[in-house]
Amino acid sequence: MDYFLTEEQQMIKDLARRIADEKVAPRALELDEKGEFPWDLMRILADADLFGVYLPEEYGGMGGGVLEQCLVVEELSRACSGVAVSYAASGLGCMPILVLGSEEQKKKYLPQIASGKKLAAYGLTEANAGSDVAGMETTAVLDGNEYVINGTKQWITNGGEAEIYSVMAVTNRKKGPRGISCFIVEKGTPGFSFGKKENKMGIRASATRELIFDNCRVPKENLLGGKEGVGFVAAMRTFDRTRPGIGAQAIGVAQGALEAAVKYAHERVQFGQPISSFQAIQHMLADMAIQVEAARALVYATARMIDGGAKNISKESSMAKVFASDVAMKVTVDALQVFGGYGYMKEYPVEKMVRDAKITQIYEGTNQIQRNIIALELIKELAGKK
Repeated sequence: MDYFLTEEQQMIKDLARRIADEKVAPRALELDEKGEFPWDLMRILADADLFGVYLPEEYGGMGGGVLEQCLVVEELSRACSGVAVSYAASGLGCMPILVLGSEEQKKKYLPQIASGKKLAAYGLTEANAGSDVAGMETTAVLDGNEYVINGTKQWITNGGEAEIYSVMAVTNRKKGPRGISCFIVEKGTPGFSFGKKENKMGIRASATRELIFDNCRVPKENLLGGKEGVGFVAAMRTFDRTRPGIGAQAIGVAQGALEAAVKYAHERVQFGQPISSFQAIQHMLADMAIQVEAARALVYATARMIDGGAKNISKESSMAKVFASDVAMKVTVDALQVFGGYGYMKEYPVEKMVRDAKITQIYEGTNQIQRNIIALELIKELAGKK
């Protein structure tokens, strides 16, 4: 379908696709097998200026928005979701700085992220604080002109590889979620270390580690928002802007699986003819294509809505993430079925795509939590009309 992209948006999409096809795809299975972080590919993306597509020009970016980032994430995910999420997680990590940062903080950190010279990461999740953010145990206590952070963050994408971290910590336990603040913590800060690299089911090229804070001291000026207690708001506003990116990741892996299935069905001969001539296979491919296109339309529309300045975006952002990730899971499994026994083998790409798709239903808020958000927003809208 024609989504009426601008000339610049189409250029970004084409560039990301070319890098995905020429540089990422040939290494996808190797990176997955080794669980190796793709630093060489991150440098290629940096040289292509793709890390700055969504950041304002005054901070070294290209002046785009959520849609531009989604275009890049989608194309990279066609080839390898692990590479795509390593790229996208840097955007997640810098979003609190973009949303809440002072001008001084933005000028200091955003150009480094926009250039790709330094990756960012986002530190929210903990062992007892996944869907329940209020269960956060990491604390930050003001001591003179520094905050002392103690605690552990879990399952942090780009953990250990990123240089700049946006970290949530409790500054006032009595206020619940309103007592959570957000801090910029740089790699190398004394008291800040990393746990082991997690051995994951999918997106294995990406790095997932614990962030460990042991009396880690950060300057007072690294507090985001200019005051304590705005971390929870920052987290919610961040996710509202980044969940379409998860949708784009889901679309990308689903599109990759669809393309592989169509190609295989055309080449695979059984009973003297290509299996693409069988109506059962044709209907599977048709349904897969319908679902992918519908998911793409919703994600793009949501991204445009956010970039247009809409204020209440939680419902639509969650819808885009839920629908696209559910589609990714179904389409990749159906693609594997088209491949039959070959699809179950690691030599073929769809086995990896099934594993990569699953995480899109889990991170940045499980799809069950997203459905809660959507329903609550619907109820609020109804109450407002009475």
